[in-house]
Amino acid sequence: MHSYNVRRSPGVLAAVASVIIVVSGCSTSGSPGSADPSATSPAGLPFASPAASGNPAEHVAVPIPQSQIDDALADLDAIVADVMAESGVPGVSVAVVHNDETVYLKGFGVRELGGEAKVDEDTVFQLASLSKPVGATVVASVVGDGEVSWDDPVTEYLPDFALGDPYVTENVTIADLYSHRSGLPDHAGDLLEDLGYGQPYILDRLRLLPLNPFRAEYEYTNFGLTAAAEAVAASQGVTWPELSRTRLYEPLGMSSTSSEFADYEAAENKAVTHELIDGTYQPAQVRDPQAQSPAGGVSSTAADMAQWLRLQLAGGEFDGQQLVAAEALQESRQPHSVSGPAQTPAARSGFYGLGIGVGTDDTGRVRYSHSGAFLLGASTTVNLLPAESLGIVVLTNGAPQGAPEAIAASFMDIVETGEISRDWQPAYKQVMDSQFYANPSKLADQQSPAAPAPSPPLAQLAGSYANDYYGPALVVARGDTLVMILGPKSLEFPLSHWDGTTYSYEPTGENAVGISAVDFATPVDGSSPSMTVEFLDANGLGTFQR
Repeated sequence: MHSYNVRRSPGVLAAVASVIIVVSGCSTSGSPGSADPSATSPAGLPFASPAASGNPAEHVAVPIPQSQIDDALADLDAIVADVMAESGVPGVSVAVVHNDETVYLKGFGVRELGGEAKVDEDTVFQLASLSKPVGATVVASVVGDGEVSWDDPVTEYLPDFALGDPYVTENVTIADLYSHRSGLPDHAGDLLEDLGYGQPYILDRLRLLPLNPFRAEYEYTNFGLTAAAEAVAASQGVTWPELSRTRLYEPLGMSSTSSEFADYEAAENKAVTHELIDGTYQPAQVRDPQAQSPAGGVSSTAADMAQWLRLQLAGGEFDGQQLVAAEALQESRQPHSVSGPAQTPAARSGFYGLGIGVGTDDTGRVRYSHSGAFLLGASTTVNLLPAESLGIVVLTNGAPQGAPEAIAASFMDIVETGEISRDWQPAYKQVMDSQFYANPSKLADQQSPAAPAPSPPLAQLAGSYANDYYGPALVVARGDTLVMILGPKSLEFPLSHWDGTTYSYEPTGENAVGISAVDFATPVDGSSPSMTVEFLDANGLGTFQR
């Protein structure tokens, strides 16, 4: 352990409303007035010090001395080294902005395990869901120009867009989808992406999904948010990557940032993604998130993201120019959804704005935050403390284990209290293990039967099957085995007999977490009439009819 100041506490992270939202809580609008250093209370008690603002909602009872910020910056090298040693993450890049200046910018580790190329401040990382607040800034720039409203219906710009209820289709807005309150189920459309379908197909199939109550629940959806962003791009007559480039990346000088996966692929100085296999990082298969570009497809560097932090902390101003209207930007940073209701009286609830988490941290200060995670090899986070004009972004090239969140939390601990309150990395890891890596399959952690019931003849199971949501499936017999073929790229999944009409297989892609089941219906007149693919059946759409 390095010698920076740390106060350890036992146990795991007590409550995290969502791994995507690192902090939770809410802020309130205040009332006018001004602070008087010599004022006393109505009872004659002296005020300790003037508030930073006349707005009571902005007052913080315990100030942050500059020395604590200096200490946090001085300790960052050691914090990163410790978290890398604990987590095993191969590479990290960090930027800190304070008072409109980049005060820390550094890379650590390697771009790829087994290689010698080092990570630096200009190494390009996939941002994963950290793309959401970046994209929300793009939308805010258009909203600020008066050309679009956050409350415009999506169908105003994407007339063919539809969800499963005509009323919701007609009324769902850009803000509804950016705050995950449309009624779409959690991670709607992601499994279609895993099968190789592109954005047009996925957005079209959202209409087939069952809906939760409209504007009543928070359900995190990459493709719902993507539809909202694409509506804004359509309003301007350009593609989303082009809109992002002209509205944000070029004005901020973010020359290594792109919403095109091809640009990440072509970058010479890029961080290779690493997935966890049996608890160890290994270079991952390619993760192409272009279909959900606004939600997870941005690639960037710590140096470029420092420019975005400056814009955010300055209320849309950059180098003396108001690039994004302050009102439109601030609307995105107000709570719009309750993302994690408090489970105990002492817990803080989690809130979500428009593409970003917004709330109060454990010292009572407003904090904006968001994390990103690809199981195929990336984890990122950003924390902004607007009262101190302070922000940190942490990019890594490893699947999520809490490394970037631990670095940011440790840094902010020292900033706000002078010491680290706990060993954050294992605390976050436990939450992420349960959220990202738990296998819900009925076959998970089970041994196949020692004496399974026999399978029907393979010829009775083989054949062509259809599904309105997932498209066609083909089951073919190859010798004494079955192979299931899915998606537009004809992905092949060998099936292993488990018991009777149940077979097992190993899904692949971003959302795969291990073994799953395929259940064939009992053959009738010489053939099975249907099969249900458990991994694809979370929303009841996983049955394929012959």
